[in-house]
This record gives sequence, structure tokens and C-alpha cells, in this order.
Amino acid sequence: MHAGAEVERVSSWGMHWLEPLVDVEGVGYANVTADQVGTILAGEAESIGAIAEHPFLTVQSRLTFARAGKTRPTSLDDYYASEGWLGLAKARAIGADATIETVFASGLRGRGGAGFPAGIKWKTVASAEADSKYIVCNADEGDSATFADRMVMEGDPFMLIEGMAIAALAVGASKGYVYIRSEYPHAIAKMEAAIAASTHLVAPFVVEVRVGAGAYVCGEETSLLNSLEGKRGEVRAKPPLPALEGLFGKPTVVNNVLTLAAIPWILTHGGEAYASYGMGRSKGTMPVQLAGNVKYGGLFEVGFGITLGELVNDIGGGTESGRPVRCVQVGGPLGAYIPPSRFDLPFDYEAFAAADALIGHAGITVFDDTVDMAQMARFAMEFCAIESCGKCTPCRLGSTRGVETLDQIIAGKNVEANLALLADLSETMKFGSLCALGGFTPYPVMSAITHFPEDFR
Repeated sequence: MHAGAEVERVSSWGMHWLEPLVDVEGVGYANVTADQVGTILAGEAESIGAIAEHPFLTVQSRLTFARAGKTRPTSLDDYYASEGWLGLAKARAIGADATIETVFASGLRGRGGAGFPAGIKWKTVASAEADSKYIVCNADEGDSATFADRMVMEGDPFMLIEGMAIAALAVGASKGYVYIRSEYPHAIAKMEAAIAASTHLVAPFVVEVRVGAGAYVCGEETSLLNSLEGKRGEVRAKPPLPALEGLFGKPTVVNNVLTLAAIPWILTHGGEAYASYGMGRSKGTMPVQLAGNVKYGGLFEVGFGITLGELVNDIGGGTESGRPVRCVQVGGPLGAYIPPSRFDLPFDYEAFAAADALIGHAGITVFDDTVDMAQMARFAMEFCAIESCGKCTPCRLGSTRGVETLDQIIAGKNVEANLALLADLSETMKFGSLCALGGFTPYPVMSAITHFPEDFR
């Protein structure tokens, strides 16, 4: 309280370079410190104008983040007033089969990285015979430059709960778990409060929060399931698929936060309306996260098809340092490094795959021309070595040998022979690893060597 004014925390608008951002009747005051409060209340502070009309926001297609910045996270009244629970009501009205058909029609694919069609996964679980089924929300957001899951859970938790409840209705699940990384205490608190407030609205479906201990590999769905069961967080061999034998051996839908958070809008507005956004087989919108050495860092939700250059230069404003962009890494620590010469690449799953790159969770880390790409390649191998669960040899041993080989290259020893060895090692890891941790580590390593060979010789 200050001079009779009441301050309430609401969900973030996603314009992180302006935060703390104070909203007074729709007008925004950026980068506010405590000693500025009096000036703002007196109407003497400089504002950024109407927040909703900021150019960063007006060019977005906000479907999943339609409430961002506008609602109090754990207020059921605010959620009801902004299309809350309409999707669940629609699913209950049309039934399980029609709900799955709506998800099929939307073209929604897994937003956690793999890009697997959500409708196929749901249909598989729905068709499986079992006495119990589960919905598991993967909120183990471990990639660098990613914070969209955290923004959903801290800013709009009822949307995630509604998405899980719709999934449960569609496949016949009675219980759901949200697996949140321990580094997200505010998200954990908000989710638990929202679950308590909405228990009666999603019943008989029951949702519980489970907290992970920080293992990166537990972002992989089978490692996550092992962790949920109280076992060591390590990858399971497939088959069987989690859709058939998942949590406690029962059919399980494992979707990431952004996938489940998109569901209420899809049910409310229709699958075709969602599919009208995007390009090719990449339907709908993607909440892109801009971070690293970037001028305007934050969350930007847009339909698939926008180019990487538009995101980095036009939306992100280039580097914060003012120096030229040398590369960006898309898709977390295991994503490829992409140089400005490839910035015409459209944000599309197939286009990125054809370029030996990943969209992943759509985190973009920007680097300027001072970055040493040999050190970044080494970091990727070292990260894999540290985070490997140890289940498979290509990942466990390959990453350690990779660090040693890169150290030789950086020291200038037998550079050409070691580069050939590294390429061979990367091939083995890419196709021999049990999961994406070892399988994707070659992406940053080989892209760094391909696009920035001068840093290795």
C-alpha cells in the first residue's frame, strides 16, 4: 500500500525488458523501482502509453497468452470473465470422440520439442484398454532461453488445469500430475493454489503437483515417468510407448505445458480456427522466447511461418550489446547454432529439420560477434556429459570423449584428424543414443563446426 493505492501482481505481458512493469488503468510504467511509486501516483512519471497498444504486442497472435498481463493468476472470477472453462464445457457437451476429432482438426503438435501430433497421442491412449489412465504434464522446463511454461503456470494456471481436464475427458483418465522443476517455486505455489481453487470444477478428475529434483534428462518423457514413480530418472527403451504403458504401466498422455495450455482455446473456438494460423504441417501459434544478448527479450506468440531474421532483428531488435549478431541457438542447449546467412529460415518444424536444426521449445538465444564457437561446441558436449542419465553408451561415453576431443582441437593438436573423429563420434551419438539428450548433442557441435570453421582451426 502507498498513498491509498493497492498494488496487485498480475500475469506478465512478456515484455521482459520493460519489467517491473506497473499498469495503472491500462497505462504502463516501465522498469519501476520502489522510489518511483510516488511519482507515478502523482501522474508525473513518464509512461510507455497504453500497454495493450505497444507495438511488441499488437503484431502478435495471442491465443495461448490471450490473458497475459490482464488477469490475476489465481482469481477464478478473472478466469471466468475471459473465456475460462468454456473449452471444458464444450468438451463435456460434445463428448470424448468429438473432442479428440477437434484436436486432430487443429493440427496441434507437441510444443515441448518433438512436434508429435497431439491428436494421435490422445487417440492411442483413448483406444487402449486399461482400468486406469493418466494425464502427465511435463513442466520440467530445462532448456536455456525458455520461460513460456513458467509464464503459464505463474500467470494463467487455470488454463493448464482446464487443458488437462479436457485431455482427461477425451481419453478416460481419472488422475493428472504436473511435474514441475524445483527451480520454479513461484510456479509450484501458483499451481497448487489454482488446483485447490478449481478441484470442484474439474471433478472427478484429480490433479496433483510433483516436484522434480533438477535433472535435465527428466524433461524426456520416459525419464520423467520413472521419476514420478520414485525411481531413478533415466530413459526407458521404447517400445512400449507411454501411450500404451506409461505411468505405473498404464496408458498415459504425456504433453508439455504449452501443448495442454493450447487446448482450451482450441475447444472454445474450434480446430479449424486454430489450424488457420501457421504454415504447412506446423499449425497454430508458437510462443517464441527471445533471450541471451538481445535488446527486446521476452515472449512473442505468433503463427508458424515467421522467419528467424524477423524474430531476431525486427522483433528482438538485434543484440543488447549493439554488436553484430553472429549466431542464434534455437531449441535449448542441444539446438543448432544458426548464422545470419540462414535467417531466412521460416519457423516451421519441417523447414528446421531440413536445415539440421530444431525448434524444440522455441527458445532463441542470441549471441554477438564476441562469442567463441569452439567453446560453445565444447559446452554442448560437457553439458551432455554432466546431464547424461548413463543408461546408454553413445551418450554416456560419447559426450565425455567429445569433450576430450574438443580440448585437443582447441589446443591445436592434430586438428583435422580430431575434427574427423568428432564428426564420426557425433554420427554415433545422433543415431545410437536412446533419447534426444545424446541424439541432439551433435546439432550444436556440428553446426558450430560447419558455420564457423575458423574458430576451430
